[in-house]
Amino acid sequence: MRKPVTNGIRIFLFILAFLFPLSLSAQEVDRSATGGAQTLEDILARQAGQTIDTTYQLEQLGDPESAAPSSADLGVLGGASDADIWRAYRWGETDLSVSSRTAAADVVMQDSGMKWLNFRAGPLRTYGGYLLLGMLGVLLLFYILRGKIRIEGEKTGTTIERFKPLERFGHWLLAISFIILAVTGLASLFGRVALIPLFGKEAFSAYAWIGKWVHNNISWAFMLALIWVFLFWVLHNLPSRHDIGWLLKGGGLFSKHSHPPAKKFNAGQKLIFWSVIILGGSISVSGLSLLFPFEFHLFSHTFSVLNNFGFDLPTELLPHEEMQLAVLWHSIVSFVLIAIILAHIYIGSVGMEGAYAAMGSGQVEKQWAKEHHSLWFEEVEKANSSTTPAE
Repeated sequence: MRKPVTNGIRIFLFILAFLFPLSLSAQEVDRSATGGAQTLEDILARQAGQTIDTTYQLEQLGDPESAAPSSADLGVLGGASDADIWRAYRWGETDLSVSSRTAAADVVMQDSGMKWLNFRAGPLRTYGGYLLLGMLGVLLLFYILRGKIRIEGEKTGTTIERFKPLERFGHWLLAISFIILAVTGLASLFGRVALIPLFGKEAFSAYAWIGKWVHNNISWAFMLALIWVFLFWVLHNLPSRHDIGWLLKGGGLFSKHSHPPAKKFNAGQKLIFWSVIILGGSISVSGLSLLFPFEFHLFSHTFSVLNNFGFDLPTELLPHEEMQLAVLWHSIVSFVLIAIILAHIYIGSVGMEGAYAAMGSGQVEKQWAKEHHSLWFEEVEKANSSTTPAE
């Protein structure tokens, strides 16, 4: 009957550790009964996220001088047991020699790995999924309430060139590569909970291997396209005084017969452009650090700069911690950009009549251009009339 009682005491202490986390940290733990090893109180305090005194562990690193001879019942070769050796290694109190001459090879035990794993499988996957589902829900609701934004004026049947072939090539290279990266990245993150139950482990294993290869290599096309569209469109996406009026009217998206003047790119498109450039650039930098692991130290340097502004962030990071932070940052920023691009895809396809033709054929209906980009339309018409010879 003693075992159930003992288990009951342990459960009771475990509950107390979470309800009253300060009570354990304020008490001095008696380790005499364990020969200096950790106690139940130490374990509960650590599970509750408290800072505990680790001096007792540093004192249990093995002492060859006082060790029992190897011929004795408790004797060990070299005067230190395996537990002593690993404990010394855990606390950096032993000389380490590895065959690989890289900093990452020196790291065998790393506590932050579990924090990274739990965050990736928990909040990252949960809230990232909610963000994408929420955006799809908002777009569906907008379509139900507003419907497709139609060309309101009389269609002329004549078109005007909206984007040149090189511009459209850069856009589609960026768009297709991003979609592939998004699909393969999401499959990697959600594969265990969503795809394995559907296809089984063996099928998903093959898909995951191919997906990783595709993700790593398509990334170069994405980075090239990012530079491409930046060079082509950066001047057209600089802020102008017309952007304020466009934003105040919501771009005319929420009401009919309300089309604020805009140049080649309106304020909404400019926000999309700079989101793609800034967030896509950030994704690319973190992606490069993952393609070439342990070669870049992005976060230790970044944290050092942020600490100058009052933050208190760790600046001495293990190589593995750098990689784990890169994975998290890469995923978080990708979730945000995917949500933004979903809205962009909606407006450019089913959300607005005539919008897809701009990137499809490059030619748009003149009435569409006059309604949605009136200032740009006037510039093009003026330029065309000045180059047309008089009859």
